[in-house]
Amino acid sequence: MLNKLKIEGTIKVESGLHIGGSTEFAAIGAIDSPVIKDSLTNLPIIPGSSLKGKMRTLLAKAYNDSPLVSGTSANNDDYRIKRLFGATTQNADGQLIIGRLIFRDSILSNREELAQLGAKSYTETKFENTIDRFTAVATPRQIKRIIRGSKFDFELIYDVEKESEVEEDIQLVKTGLELLENDYLGGSGSRGYGKVKFENLSIKPVLGNYDVKGLDAILEG
Repeated sequence: MLNKLKIEGTIKVESGLHIGGSTEFAAIGAIDSPVIKDSLTNLPIIPGSSLKGKMRTLLAKAYNDSPLVSGTSANNDDYRIKRLFGATTQNADGQLIIGRLIFRDSILSNREELAQLGAKSYTETKFENTIDRFTAVATPRQIKRIIRGSKFDFELIYDVEKESEVEEDIQLVKTGLELLENDYLGGSGSRGYGKVKFENLSIKPVLGNYDVKGLDAILEG
């Protein structure tokens, strides 16, 4: 029987967040690096691909036997990571390893709250300079960031493949979220961007009748 579980919660942005959008055309004086936005509402979003890629990288750094270096294939990740995120290699049964997690795009969910706090826009422009250490020539740039205090609906779908591995898988998801909280999401994290926090995490069945008793405690712990 097919069972799917939904992990949901809120992503709170605790420092300006930049996940880049298109810069195919930039007029004079325009923003050098815009944020990605939803095409229908023009509101900033956090792509599921950004969350997936960052979580996998952090888990690989934590669990892989060898350090990550340029060119390291995701197919060499720890087996627990591969069964969650997938790989292009085959398992012991000769089948392609299909990941058990589906990452949804996260949509801004607290527009009214931000307006009450006095926000005039959901993004801000950060002015920065890169300075040549030899010539001291400054090159200014403008970077759009999602403002601090923004909240996004967070959703993961987990496919139950083996009941004996569910608790370990959910614990690995929880660990990935904790690693991300203590790292950064998006670009320029070493300069203070991209601190996030995951709040109000919960899990429930959305297909099938899998008993999630005990899994909430893992996410809350």
